[in-house]
Amino acid sequence: MDTRIGAYVALTKPRIIELLLITTIPAMFAAQRQVPAVGLLIATLVGGTLAAGSANALNCVVDADIDAVMRRTRSRPLARHTVTPRAALVFGVLLGVLAAAVLLAFTTWQAAALAVVAILFYVFVYSMWLKRRTSQNIVWGGLAGCMPVIIGWSAVTGDIGWPAWVFFGVIFFWTPPHTWALAMRYRADYAAAGVPMLPVVAPDREVVRQIVLYSWAMVACSLLLIPASSWIYAAVAVPLGLWFLAMAHLLHTRVLRGAPAKPMTLFHLSNLYLTGISVAWAVDAAIGLPVLGWPG
Repeated sequence: MDTRIGAYVALTKPRIIELLLITTIPAMFAAQRQVPAVGLLIATLVGGTLAAGSANALNCVVDADIDAVMRRTRSRPLARHTVTPRAALVFGVLLGVLAAAVLLAFTTWQAAALAVVAILFYVFVYSMWLKRRTSQNIVWGGLAGCMPVIIGWSAVTGDIGWPAWVFFGVIFFWTPPHTWALAMRYRADYAAAGVPMLPVVAPDREVVRQIVLYSWAMVACSLLLIPASSWIYAAVAVPLGLWFLAMAHLLHTRVLRGAPAKPMTLFHLSNLYLTGISVAWAVDAAIGLPVLGWPG
């Protein structure tokens, strides 16, 4: 029984959900420039967890053949046949319905609608269309991973403020360096599964060039949040951004010189970066110091 429960939990990909929730919470704090009501916070996190779990479970159904080939994913429930595709499909749909119901009942209809859009986009646009057809799969498919920010903001206010769109952009530009660094490490896996990730279809020189470009765009976007925050966010975002850029350029230099690339260093740093600026944005809003505003 415990093994079966664990298999269903694994379908939701809890580690990915953690990253999504990390970006939901600061958006809710920033929407009010203070700590939101505890009930609203819990409802949004529960609804967001269910929505992400739904998208991930349905992704497992679509990607069952890929997961069975890749060493990194062979232990997933459908690849090991511990859950049937039909059961996983029903489970994923049920989670999606529950997510929409929770968000609609306890937050705003806008948050519920955005959660449904995120699930449908991740399953039908990314998993079923982009992933197997283009090396730009994760660029545009990554839009689904940006949605928790605007879901969190809209759960509080019923609309989407410009700071939420800016952080949406941060995550959009963060996704390619994060994913391509991982794909460089598991290039053979993706190639065997027939998934045209950029490191599979392009030389490393082009991959790291793209990583550097997206990293600069990500850091530049993160700095646009400074006028809507106090010095606390700036004190974290600036040095973290410089650190990330330094490591992205180091990866680029290693590849150009023919040295071991070590892309997983940047992959792990990307998780730390996103967590760091998310926490800084949340703490900044919770303390509620005066925002710096735009120059002039």
